[in-house]
Amino acid sequence: MQKVLIGVFTAILLVGCADFPGVYKIDIPQGNNITQEMVDKLRPGMTQNQVRYVLGTPLITDSFNVNRWDYIYRYKSGETGAVTQERLTVIFDESGKLSNMAGDFRPGGNQQ
Repeated sequence: MQKVLIGVFTAILLVGCADFPGVYKIDIPQGNNITQEMVDKLRPGMTQNQVRYVLGTPLITDSFNVNRWDYIYRYKSGETGAVTQERLTVIFDESGKLSNMAGDFRPGGNQQ
């Protein structure tokens, strides 16, 4: 019985250390890190292989619509706990050519 109580007490102490000041927490990046420079390289009429070369493999490919690719990036700061998320959806026409984009980036966003 005493071993069980010691184990429970130790577990409670370890769980409480998660918010202890001075404990290092890592940054957590997830998904595809898409930059404005990468989006600026995209042009209407590019093939799926060309888009994959510029942006990388999409995080989500819709099984019901093979002409839609979603690139999602989520970043959680270990220091502040702030979460940022960016999204880019790429749409291809029936022949597999780039026809439309939507999301947090816009083509030519650096050229203001």
